[in-house]
Amino acid sequence: MEDKPLTVRETVNAAKDRIGEKDLKGVLEGVTRVVAAKGKKIVEYDLAKDAPTMAELAKVMLGPTGNLRAPTIRAGKKLLVGFNADVYGEHLG
Repeated sequence: MEDKPLTVRETVNAAKDRIGEKDLKGVLEGVTRVVAAKGKKIVEYDLAKDAPTMAELAKVMLGPTGNLRAPTIRAGKKLLVGFNADVYGEHLG
């Protein structure tokens, strides 16, 4: 299978444009799956099936400063938060 290049539609500078807990609802709009990686720990939520609370999502999506963890990538209806090479390989191909 040939690798398809990713197309970046929007880039946000996390140092300038802070995205905090109050903004999470907008970040999650249209998303059906959240995959958050913190080191080797991977947490996955199927938003339709699992129905996590915003507090649960904030815990895995926000860093110690209270802002959205970087990198965060929206790929279709998936939201990948944090970096893990295995997760990227699995979800981005």
